[in-house]
Amino acid sequence: MATSYTNDIPFNANEHLLSNHLGSLVDECVKSHADKKAFSCVLPTGHSQTMTFGELGTYSDAVAAFLREELGLKQGDVVAVQAPNTLAYPVLAFGILKAGLTVTNINPLYTTDETNHQLKDSGAKVWFVIDVFGDRVAQSVEGTSVKQVYKLSLLDFFPAAQRMLLGAAMKYLKKAIPAFDGELAGTTRTVVATGLKHLKMVGETGRYRAEQSVQDVAIYQYTGGTTGRSKGAALTHYNVVGNLSQADRRDDNLEHNEDDAMLLILPLYHVYALAVGALASMRNGVHIVMMPVPRPLENLRHAFEKFDITILPGINTLYMGLMQESWFLENPPQSLKVCYSGAAPLQPATAEAWEKLTGMQIYEGYGMTECTCVVTTMPLNRPPKRGTCGTPIPGTELRIVDENGNDLPQGEAGELWVRGPQVMKGYLNNPQATEDSFVDGWLKTGDVGKIDEEGYLTIVDRIKDMIIVSGFNVFPVDIEDVLTQNPAIAEAAVVGAPDPSSGERVVAYVVSKDETLTEKEVIAYCRDHLTSYKVPKTVCFLEELPKSPVGKVLRRELRDQAAGLVNA
Repeated sequence: MATSYTNDIPFNANEHLLSNHLGSLVDECVKSHADKKAFSCVLPTGHSQTMTFGELGTYSDAVAAFLREELGLKQGDVVAVQAPNTLAYPVLAFGILKAGLTVTNINPLYTTDETNHQLKDSGAKVWFVIDVFGDRVAQSVEGTSVKQVYKLSLLDFFPAAQRMLLGAAMKYLKKAIPAFDGELAGTTRTVVATGLKHLKMVGETGRYRAEQSVQDVAIYQYTGGTTGRSKGAALTHYNVVGNLSQADRRDDNLEHNEDDAMLLILPLYHVYALAVGALASMRNGVHIVMMPVPRPLENLRHAFEKFDITILPGINTLYMGLMQESWFLENPPQSLKVCYSGAAPLQPATAEAWEKLTGMQIYEGYGMTECTCVVTTMPLNRPPKRGTCGTPIPGTELRIVDENGNDLPQGEAGELWVRGPQVMKGYLNNPQATEDSFVDGWLKTGDVGKIDEEGYLTIVDRIKDMIIVSGFNVFPVDIEDVLTQNPAIAEAAVVGAPDPSSGERVVAYVVSKDETLTEKEVIAYCRDHLTSYKVPKTVCFLEELPKSPVGKVLRRELRDQAAGLVNA
């Protein structure tokens, strides 16, 4: 009998599922908050535009009608969206779902080859792509099932005068919008305009999904691809609505008011932002403020000045980065009610510094693409337990096992396995990867974790990131936590590199606040705080760490660099 850790709050899908379809859930949000602000988009120039829930409902209905009536797409067909956080993104994504179709979100920073792989693998028939990547279209669609390509813009749904002026500046002055090199079927605006005409005829879009099952796939969400070819996690309506419903069952949820506004810096093409950032907040009528170009972080200043931000979801690198911005240090926001962290470990030094500066604690959670989004959360009705990422949400079971799949005693570290309604159906077109990832319904996460006597989960590290030095297991996060406690160090990432004498050596990449800091001083500091085999043998200084658009450190790039250093 497996030893599992669960939440005491019961979760029964038959009783507690908020809806049977994501499209219907969006309709319910629109009906409940029709006149309230739903989404705002803030550009690097400071210009912004806001869309109400009612407008979101109408425009997404128009997209649904266009896809089904104008293009003749059938239930379950796949439509791809590749863009940063724009007002068009929720309109398109929710319109696709309302049409009874499946959406696949593509990272806009993907190379042409990576985009082509996802379009092929997902079987997408229609592709909405941001105009700044228009010169990659022809090569991206080669050999795919894509029949129509539509262009969207950062300026979609902005007033016409602003669209013209800002669009001209982006195209002619900044040279940011290249010539479109493929066959263009239309734009977001033409899709909505034509869809509105069809909508007058069909009346409502509920019939498009009337025959869909809660077990049908809603999203093909691709893994980051930082460790090889990205895989498409098949997330059903049951997975996504189930995960939102699980979180809704918690007894410590935040109480919302009419003025709540969330700054959504994380990209909507990432499941964390789409599920927690958008859908969960929409249910509570929260105004979502989006940043399509969040870097440099100076761009965020406009959002904090224009809106009283009360909710801030982010990750460790975001919080750390904001605390290095002079404008933020001089005037930290006074309106914040709650700050969340996920997607990557929150370093204790970051949490402590943030609390000291803003007076707000950061509540950390754990999740992964293959689990839709949320697996554990930090209870909001008590101070966060630093170094952990909370307890299982209702309906979630956790196990900690050794390399043979045997349960480990409480407090011991091993691989984390997860079971619950949020766990994906499997990987698209990859039965072997699916088989390798499951054991009797349990998802093998590939993360090393441990659970304490109060049921709090701590993620020690990724199994693949573990460094073996002379037979000893070394987890990078342990060393990174020590390094970032050094006041002269802004950021740090640790990887392993081949070593002829010890098998692997520890290599630390450091972003320094002090130009005089030396490798010798960093190593000496580590010797004072770490056992000998964990002390880095090599320290490299970088101006910034390589990161994904979500803010995760790209360890694969650093490992490649480290291997080159050792072999040089």
